[in-house]
Parts: sequence; structure tokens; C-alpha cells
Amino acid sequence: MRRWHGLDEVPSDWGRSVVTIGVFDGVHRGHQRIVRSAAEQARERGLRSVVITFDPHPDEVVRPGTHPPLLTSTRRRVELLESLGTDAVAVVPFTLELSRVPPDEFVRTVLVERLRAAHVIVGEDFRFGHKAKGDAALLTELGTKYDFTAEGVPLVANGDTISSTNIRARLDEGDVAAAARALGRPHRVEGVVVRGHQRGRLLGFPTANLETLPHTAIPADGVYAGRLVCDSDRYPGFSWPAAISIGTNPTFEGTAERTVEAYALDRDDLDLYGEHMGVDFTDRIRDTLKFASVDALVAEMHHDVAEARRLTGAAGPA
Repeated sequence: MRRWHGLDEVPSDWGRSVVTIGVFDGVHRGHQRIVRSAAEQARERGLRSVVITFDPHPDEVVRPGTHPPLLTSTRRRVELLESLGTDAVAVVPFTLELSRVPPDEFVRTVLVERLRAAHVIVGEDFRFGHKAKGDAALLTELGTKYDFTAEGVPLVANGDTISSTNIRARLDEGDVAAAARALGRPHRVEGVVVRGHQRGRLLGFPTANLETLPHTAIPADGVYAGRLVCDSDRYPGFSWPAAISIGTNPTFEGTAERTVEAYALDRDDLDLYGEHMGVDFTDRIRDTLKFASVDALVAEMHHDVAEARRLTGAAGPA
């Protein structure tokens, strides 16, 4: 498995390839179908498969401030793409200069000269080149000119049309279960654990307070069940059922700043400060509420933890 940052890292002796190209934010079930198809076709032809993705999101460069919330970090996106059987993933820095390259030049320099494409698979709504003038039909036409075949395929899985836009809408509604069905796995929010107000520890539920990555797609305010995950030297392969809270802590007259906090069920022995963690969302438990007293909040937190334990199938405390 090869991983390239930019096309300059592609070996000069790289043979002909089956290439798929796109942002692939979320690497949802529709994306997975395309990438697996490219890998399978490459094996059938005796070639290697390559996935091209971009960082940052093209909208962030072309129309700053209009890009959508991101379903996956670049690191997570690459890991997910690699898991689908491709031979190489190229993360191409998206720049203003690249956005101004005409479609024909983009195909010639990227797909032909660098990757020696024999076949190219894209989503049927894929656009490329200056002012997004290139589409799947033009890609097929240019393939005739440059000696490769191309196809634009719908982003569907089991008959369902899948889109990153729709997944973001489900997360905005707090419907993490629907988002998980479209993604083929729970939605993950990543970040570094930082010190918060430490109210959870004082109330008996020590939480990991995540400083989330910029532009992250965060579900609607509420309480959720899921898992807290990490793969660091201190906690290799760590995955633990969790109760997760998103919101502004209204009971304590919270500010407009939203927080993502996860309580690893029945664990008070974890030192997570400074760790890069992920929070996987599986089920929504309830809306965020303002309680009349701290005692009322604590009583509800006990109920939330019990429900999270039931939903995740976690065992009770030892």
C-alpha cells in the first residue's frame, strides 16, 4: 500500500493504473462502491489502482467560507480509502493554481503523465478543471484522445443514493443512526483532549473534552451513545463504550461555544489529556436540556449513562 502527498511522489516507473478521483468526504457507501470497483478492475487487468483525493476541500480554496462541514479528517479519509483494497492513495494539495488548470491540461498532467491511467472511474456528478467545466462526459471524450477509458457511475449502495450533503443534513438533525447507515459505520468526530471546566469529574462522570478539528461536522446538540476511541502509544487500540454530550452546558449558564464531551462508561482511571481521540456516534439519547438544579442534572446523567450502556451493550461496573 502506497501513500503519496502530492503527485511528485509518484514513482517514475509506476505502471498503468485504474484511477478513481474525488474529494471522498466521509468515504460513504457510495464512495466505497466506486473505490472497490476500481481496485477490482485493476486486479482483473493486472494493473494497480490509485485513489486521488484533495486537501483542503476545494470549496475552501475556491470560495473561502462556503465549504461544507467535513465528515472526515484527511488522516481518517486516507485510512478509510486504504482499507478498501486500493494500491495507492495520493493526497493532492488543492491550490488556487490547480483550480485554474483547464480540464484538458488537468487530465494530461495528472491522469496521463503522472498516473498513466488506463481506466478512470468517477462519481457521475464529478467536476474538474477551471470553473468546474469538466464532467464525466468530457472525461470520456478526453480518454479517447489520451488512450484511456472512463466511466461516471452513480453514488448508490443497495439501490440507495448516497451523498455527503444528505449525511451532513442528518447530522444537523441529530440523526446519527441514519448517518451511520449511509456511511457504513458510525460518524466520528476527532480532536485533542483538553482541560475543560472539569464539572463532569466533580459530578462523578469524568469526561474527555475534545478540541475538535476545524470545520468538523458535529451532530446537533444533545446526548448520544457511542464509543471513545484512540490508538496512541499510551492507549493502543483503545475503544470504549461512551455517553457523549454536545452543547453549551445550559444548566451552568453556558456560553455560545459548543463542546463535545465523552464519558467512557465506568472508567475513572484514564489520563487522556493531550491525546488525539475519536468519538463515534451510534444512537441519540435525548435533546440538551436546562435543569433547575445540579441534583436534577446528576439524576438525568445517571439515566443517560444507563441508556448508553444499554444501547452499546456495555457491561455494568465491576
